[in-house]
Amino acid sequence: MSLSIKDLKVYMPAKDFEQSKRFYAALGFKMSEGWGGATDFELNGNQFRLQDYYVKDWADNFMVVMGVDDADAWHQHVRRIAESGEFDGVRVKPPEVVGDSLVLHVVDPSGVLLVFVQ
Repeated sequence: MSLSIKDLKVYMPAKDFEQSKRFYAALGFKMSEGWGGATDFELNGNQFRLQDYYVKDWADNFMVVMGVDDADAWHQHVRRIAESGEFDGVRVKPPEVVGDSLVLHVVDPSGVLLVFVQ
């Protein structure tokens, strides 16, 4: 018997559900209706479910790590989104070298840490 997983989807919190949906759409994720009032997002076959649910301590300790080809390009893209003023609480740090990787840290409108690793 071989155990395997065909799919894995995390449920992410949203402090302001509508703003978070707009934020992830602006990042480039394709949005579709999820289950139970949640919204699914997909980019290059990678998915997560955004839920209209928020607990500050949970959101402030929630982290998503994404492997990317170009952390600098993501930095420029996310910085433009953050500087638009459309999204409250979004923070972007310049990419930094960590070991042999280039790492970009972004905080979404709910306080979730997005880590882009090249």
